Amino acid sequence: MKASTLRKIFIFSLFSFFTISTTASHPHPHPLDSLTPREFTLVQTIITNSYHNSNPNNLTFQYVGLDEPNKPTLLSWLSTTATTTPPPRRAFVITRLNKHTHEITVDLSTQSIVSDHIYAGHGYPLFTLEEQTAAIMLPLTYPPFLESVKKRRLNISDVVCSTFSIGWFGEEGESPRVLKILCFYIDGTVNLYVRPVEGVTLVVDLDEMKIIEYSDRFTVPVAKARGTEYRAAKQKPPFGPPLKGVATVQPDGSGIKIDGHTIRWQNWAFHLGFDARAGPIISLASIYDLDKHTFRSVMYRGYISEMFVPYMDPTEEWYYKTFFDLGEFGFGLFAVSLEPINDCPAHAVFMDGYYAGQDGKPVKISNVFCIFEKHAGNVMWRHTETGIPGEVIREVRPEVSLVVRMVSTVGNYDYIIDWEFKPSGSIKVEVGLTGILEVKGVSYTHTNQIKDDVYGTLLADNTIGVYHDHFLTYYLDLDVDGEANSFVKNKLETRRVTNNISPRKSYWTVVSETVKTELDARIQLGLKQEELVMVNPNKKTKLGNRIGYRLIPGLAASSLLSDDDYPQIRGAFTKYNVWVTPYNKSEKWAGGLYVDQSRGDDTLAVWTLRNRKIENKDIVLWYTMGFHHVPCQEDFPIMPTLSGGFELRPTNFFERNPVLKTRPPKSVHWPNCTTRP
Repeated sequence: MKASTLRKIFIFSLFSFFTISTTASHPHPHPLDSLTPREFTLVQTIITNSYHNSNPNNLTFQYVGLDEPNKPTLLSWLSTTATTTPPPRRAFVITRLNKHTHEITVDLSTQSIVSDHIYAGHGYPLFTLEEQTAAIMLPLTYPPFLESVKKRRLNISDVVCSTFSIGWFGEEGESPRVLKILCFYIDGTVNLYVRPVEGVTLVVDLDEMKIIEYSDRFTVPVAKARGTEYRAAKQKPPFGPPLKGVATVQPDGSGIKIDGHTIRWQNWAFHLGFDARAGPIISLASIYDLDKHTFRSVMYRGYISEMFVPYMDPTEEWYYKTFFDLGEFGFGLFAVSLEPINDCPAHAVFMDGYYAGQDGKPVKISNVFCIFEKHAGNVMWRHTETGIPGEVIREVRPEVSLVVRMVSTVGNYDYIIDWEFKPSGSIKVEVGLTGILEVKGVSYTHTNQIKDDVYGTLLADNTIGVYHDHFLTYYLDLDVDGEANSFVKNKLETRRVTNNISPRKSYWTVVSETVKTELDARIQLGLKQEELVMVNPNKKTKLGNRIGYRLIPGLAASSLLSDDDYPQIRGAFTKYNVWVTPYNKSEKWAGGLYVDQSRGDDTLAVWTLRNRKIENKDIVLWYTMGFHHVPCQEDFPIMPTLSGGFELRPTNFFERNPVLKTRPPKSVHWPNCTTRP
């Protein structure tokens, strides 16, 4: 984006941020704003009316989201200072009608259907919450299941069930749209996932909403409830030390300015959206350059594209547990309301989110996002100088950053999703894993009883925590000071000292390679020493360095499954940690648009086989972070948060340290406080 364009956007924004508000005050919504409740209702009305000759009970809304404008169209609109009429507001809708999947584009401006296409490929759309709720109720009145519960001497009123996607394992024909149902026992605890009714599996046809398969293969003891409660009110002594209350004082008030979905803080400005599948979407992130007196673009769009969670137990009851949490279940659909003080600090600002229910009507998630200034006691920069005789010079700047947070509870796991913006120009992205492990019921009560591979760790009596992975693939459309970027590998190579110029024997140096095509951009981290930088080859600093942003990876984990394993065929995008593709509006979801029972023919790994050129193009960086999770007893009965992340850090983007002139905070007077001697 041109600097002049960004300057106009900044001027336009200055007149918008007088108060913290989560309701847009402009006559037209921003083209990237999430759909409003009124728009969801309008979409539902338009589509329902178009099928007036069909049975309305057969029509379900599987996904409704913003059909964002093409990127060039949006950037062109922004260049006009956003005072002209914005691009048409459109919604992309996936429905099920008479056992067919429809892809529908609705123009909200003209209140008309632009296109209606019946999808004929492999895979099915997102499950709705309503159909999952209906499916888990079926076993409770199903005679064979009631008999299985009775055989195990369990009380049916204490049995609850949950849904599991079935995957794909080489079947040639099209299978019906189904879910597997497994059940759990809650007598004496609400921690249902640690008390599976092992050995019993049901299959529900979602289009018919009936049980079509049932098996009861074996019986093992249901794990005891004792020691599994996590609610504070149910705990018994002895207790750990209490957490002391912490208050953050902001004597000058909050620095966060929100207008609609646009957020401005310190030198950052960006747009925050909510999507039923992706959850939080960060767009148009730009940073103000104090020396250039303008905002400069960093990231056009960023979000989690897919999460692949394969379990490592190949037995009949477990082999299919290879979940794609975004494409099958939806991070946004399973987002939860955040709790002030505990989920977010007291000074946080909260925003609501909306999605379309199965009937197309809007559903509200209160406090789905919290936005807060993070005062973690970190240091932004410092130096103490004692080398000058007679002087001690000390300069310190505390680091305060801005965090956007959402929590998605997909069944047993809770995922804490953070986007953190630093005044230095860095964007840190972090995911915290907590909640309840997926466990397997067994007859063992001690490790010395185990003779065969149980594919996990014995965590408690009759309880195995199964080995598994979590792979999160991020879509990062970086526009480093403009759309045309290149991907550079700065390889760190060891060189021998020659010609006796030094007593040293070796050193390392940097050898830069600008990647030309998609296949050459694929990287498995941890194998080579290199820095990965997105640069703008058309711009340089005053000293001649290429302007860029560097990817600082986190955990270097990639899939250990064989390439011919069916879950890995579907999740082939996890073989490499880094991919780079040319921008294409249709390439949004690393696992494909239709992930349930997909066959791996519409994934990031397939798109890149075209080996398109990526040098000096509008390109997208895809980064996969992963966790190989070997459960341990400390993870039971509820798991302390395990975090991982990565950083996007400016690299020769600024002419110098961009926070050099940050002024230290004012001293805060605390009445009735004394310093401890």
